[in-house]
Amino acid sequence: MSSGAVLALEAAARGSAVSRLALYEPPFITDSSRPPLPADYVAHLTDLVKQGAYGDAVAYFMSAAVGMPAEVIAGMRQAPFWAGMEATARTLPYDGQVMGDTMSGRPLRADRWRSVTVPVLIGSGDAGAPHMLTGARELAALAGNFTLHVFPGQEHNIGPEILAPVLTGFFITEEQA
Repeated sequence: MSSGAVLALEAAARGSAVSRLALYEPPFITDSSRPPLPADYVAHLTDLVKQGAYGDAVAYFMSAAVGMPAEVIAGMRQAPFWAGMEATARTLPYDGQVMGDTMSGRPLRADRWRSVTVPVLIGSGDAGAPHMLTGARELAALAGNFTLHVFPGQEHNIGPEILAPVLTGFFITEEQA
């Protein structure tokens, strides 16, 4: 899911021994439906983490990458869960490195995942941020073994009861049944 989907796709491209791969809403920004990440996004995140400014790193991620308004982030900083988010701040630069230029507002490179030859299911909701579905569609169009499944009425946080039947159908092939 999200940037983890891109990490899994990269692992498959580099030869990870998987026979099938399912992704949900890789957060690509491939058009003008939302602003791209700043060119210095990863460098700035890295600097914040090096300085130990974990709260600021999370806030920057939430605003620049996720697109949350400043007032929402300010409220989140007061919530009990914020400490848990700060605890993961050191991973945010890696998240940005995995995403690379896929959040630049430019189309995906056609050759980036050419070496992925296993079946890939790309899921996306149709009720969330428009760039998510656009990016999923663009990824699915890159290879004949990539298939798009659109989940009607779903956003980025999809319920397991909606996702599970589709994943079961994808991962349990006729040979296994």
